Formats: sequence, C-alpha cells, structure tokens
Amino acid sequence: MYKGRMSDSLLNLAGAVVIVVAGLAVLAALALLVARALRSRDDGTGQMAEFARVQAETATRIEAMRDMLAGRQADLARMVNERLDSVTHHLSQSMHTSRQQTADSLQKLNERLVVIDGAQRNITELASQVTSLQSVLTNKQQRGAFGQGRMEIIVQDGLPKGCYQFQFTLSNNSRPDCAVFLPDQRPLVIDAKFPLEAVIAFREARSEDERKHAAARVRQDISRHVSDIAQKYLIRGETQDLALMFVPSESVYLELHDGFDDLVQKAMRAQVVIVSPALLMLAISVIQQIQKDARMREAADQIHAEVGHLMDDLRRMQERVLKLQQHFGQANEDVRQILISAEKVEKRATRIADVEFGDDTAADNVIAAPIARRLEAGG
Repeated sequence: MYKGRMSDSLLNLAGAVVIVVAGLAVLAALALLVARALRSRDDGTGQMAEFARVQAETATRIEAMRDMLAGRQADLARMVNERLDSVTHHLSQSMHTSRQQTADSLQKLNERLVVIDGAQRNITELASQVTSLQSVLTNKQQRGAFGQGRMEIIVQDGLPKGCYQFQFTLSNNSRPDCAVFLPDQRPLVIDAKFPLEAVIAFREARSEDERKHAAARVRQDISRHVSDIAQKYLIRGETQDLALMFVPSESVYLELHDGFDDLVQKAMRAQVVIVSPALLMLAISVIQQIQKDARMREAADQIHAEVGHLMDDLRRMQERVLKLQQHFGQANEDVRQILISAEKVEKRATRIADVEFGDDTAADNVIAAPIARRLEAGG
C-alpha cells in the first residue's frame, strides 16, 4: 500500500516535470520567433506589427503558463506533504505494531526458554539417575537388591497380604526370593537373581570373536542359574511344578528371546519360566484371579452348607408347628368336652331346681330356691 502511494506521488511529480519541460520548449520556440523577427526587422512595418502581436501573445501565454506552473507546483507540494504525512503515520503505526509483535515474540521466546531450561534440568537429573542406575547394575549385590525391590513392588501391588512371603524357607532349607501361595497351598517360587554380567559383555562386544565368547558365557551363566533354580526350588509335592526367573529389564528379556531362543526353550524344559516385569505383572494378575476364584468357590461351599442347615432348621420348625397344631387340636377337643359336661351339669341343676316336694316342705323350698339360684349363678 505504501509503495502504491509513493508511485502515485512520483507519477504526479513526473507530470509536473513534463509540464515544465513543455513550457521551456514553448519559451524556446518563442525565443526563436523573436530571433527570426529581429533578423527580418528590415522587411517592413507589417512584420514589426506581426512581431508585436506575437510578442504580446507570447507574453500572455508565458504569464498563463507561469500561473499554471505555480498552481501545479503548489498542488504538487501539497500532495507531497499529504503523502509524506500519510506515509509517516502508517510507518509509525507499522513500527508500533512491529514493536508490539517483537515484544510478544520475545516474551514467548522467554517462556520457551524457561521450559527448555526446565527440560534441560530434567535431562540432567535423568542423566544422573541413569548414571546411578548403571552403577547399581554393575555391582552384583546392588543389582540383586534392585531386582529384588522391583519384584517385591510388583508382588505387593498385585496380591493381598498372606498370599505371599519373601525369603520363604523350604523343606530343604532353601530360601527363594519370593513364594506365592496358590489355593492348594503349594508355593510358586520366584527368583530375582539374574546373571547380568554376561549379557552386558555381549552388548559391549566389538568384534565377532568377542561376541561369540560373550554369547557362550551368556549360555553358560544362565544355564547354570536355571539348573540351580530347578534343583533348589522345585520340590515334588511341596512346591508348584513351575518356577519363575525374574529379569528386571525388558530390554534384556527381549535380547534373550531374540538372540538366545534355545536358552529360553531349555529353561522351559527345566520347568523354569523366564519373565520380564510386564510378564510378572501378568502372572501376578492371573494368580490373583485364581485366588479370587478359589475364595468364591469356598464361599459358595459355605453358602451351600448354610443353606443345607437352613433347610434342616426349616424342617424341624415345620415338625414342631405340626406338633403344636396337634396340641392345639387336642386342647380344643378337651375344651369342647368340658363345655359339653358343663352344659349337662347345668341341665341337671335346672331339673333339680324344678322338683316339687309338697305343702309341708314349702318353707324349705323357699329357703332352697335362693341357694339353688346362687349355685346356678356361680355354676
């Protein structure tokens, strides 16, 4: 928009310049006429008159052109001033808008820098934690404590207390890291001591010979550990037929399945299942469901037994109600017999009261009648 306005101003200025050039050309033509008139002054009076007339017209035209040029110059100056004011105003607004946008951008940039600074601190803390984790994993005792801790957290989060025990002692005095009790009360053994040194050496191997040597070491260490688990923790009739070997790293577990599938199959044949944290959580969830089903079956058995007792109580109550009904029937019969006897007694008393003994006994009848009536009333 600003370029268009500046182009209009330049076009107006060019038009004014063209007008000035045209005026100068007219002046030059007039000067040429004057020069010719001076050269031909000797031609006569008619030519002088013509020259005077041309000179007068020239002066008039020059005056009109001067006025026109002055007006054009004034219009041009006014237009240039207006354009300059407009350009200055828009330039000021544009600079203000640009300054505001720059300030907003700087503020957003500062906010992003703060976020980046926080992320950098988090990365630094994470790097320190990874370094400490690496130091933990390089130490055998600390690595065992780390695997034991992860395994205990998974078991404690998934099972209620009383369904598991850490460092449980078996009949052969072996103490596995964790024993999970199933509904048949035979413990499922979980071992959290994994030989990680050979796996680390296999990862850090550079040449083909080093990889072969590290792979052989991995197979040897894990096979020996699987054999130890099978011999110590699998007791027929006391423990479950399977034992779990916990690997505290998903990446190590995947590496074992990718590069040492024969070793995993060998462990399966030895009744030892290698599990990662995710698989251990899944196994704990399955065990939790099994224990829940067992508790539901026990509750169902208890409900069935209680229903049986309730039916027995209901049968006994029915027998007692029948006996009570018989007693009520016998009592009703006795009452009916008593009422019949009372009615007979009343009839006999009435007949006795109606008996007449003659005139000499009238006085006695007068005395006996009230007595009979009293007996009848109390009767």
